[in-house]
Amino acid sequence: MDLELRHLRALCAIADAGSLGRAARVLGYSQQAMSAQLGRIERYFGEPLFERNAWGVEPTRCGAEVLAQARDVLSRADAIRHRTTDRTTGPCRVLRLAATNSPVLSGMVVRIRSRLPDLALSISSVYASSEMVELLEKGELDAAIGVDYPGRELRHSDAVAHRGIVIEPSFVAVPAHHRVRHRMEVALAELADDAWFLTPDDGAGWPGVFYEACRSAGFTPAATHQFIGDQQQFQNMIAGGVGVSIVQATMRPISGVLVKPLTGTPLWCRYLLAWRREDLAEEVVETLFRSATESYRDLIAQSTHFRAWMSQTYGAVGS
Repeated sequence: MDLELRHLRALCAIADAGSLGRAARVLGYSQQAMSAQLGRIERYFGEPLFERNAWGVEPTRCGAEVLAQARDVLSRADAIRHRTTDRTTGPCRVLRLAATNSPVLSGMVVRIRSRLPDLALSISSVYASSEMVELLEKGELDAAIGVDYPGRELRHSDAVAHRGIVIEPSFVAVPAHHRVRHRMEVALAELADDAWFLTPDDGAGWPGVFYEACRSAGFTPAATHQFIGDQQQFQNMIAGGVGVSIVQATMRPISGVLVKPLTGTPLWCRYLLAWRREDLAEEVVETLFRSATESYRDLIAQSTHFRAWMSQTYGAVGS
């Protein structure tokens, strides 16, 4: 095996996340793939780079030395990228990026501007992932942050590529006075009689995956409100008891709203980066991807309910 930058990034992700499972989710890999990749890297170096403990993993003495050098190499690689532009244009190229309902966008954009100062960004809001694919296929977008769901992976032609950013559990938002307010987690069936806020068809499987989960839990939602738009207004309505909603696990609730994990984690969502193969150089794609994953790590750090769930789910087994 030849050691590549992606291997160094994987090592840094494991060290930053503190566990293989969390690093795998941040990078959009399965835990098996993450573990296998670490095994190959450790065989390359000839000794373990991490040791497992009750809380996850931490670097060995050799691992700490390798990580210090890896971070230096990656920093130098970033500096080199700052001096380059992609193969299709001069120094003022505009990258057309689309996203909607994506919590990683703001942090991602800040990092892109820092790392690629000669690359101008044009950001548009596109709701459906299927529409994003269509615009990418037509050459009207260069890249997009979209979603899909396990078993319903995003479809596109060979002109488009995609890479998973993270697979995230879906949580539920309820009013602070709701009957389940004292529960650590909530069974979907316990909300059978509640009204639900649902966003429209996203062209990737929603709300079909929600209705499938409800059927598996033995009920059909009593009432639904279709809503897309201002998040403050959306949360105000939940706080007022108008309904409950499936939400992103990293959502920051306002006063009067509680965000809780669902028992058995019946719903998952994958954030992904999609791009036109012929329009973006590998260095630009890698910068977009790294910026998105680092932005997502920031969201986790700010989300106490998500970190509590991760600790309960993965921390005890060091995954």
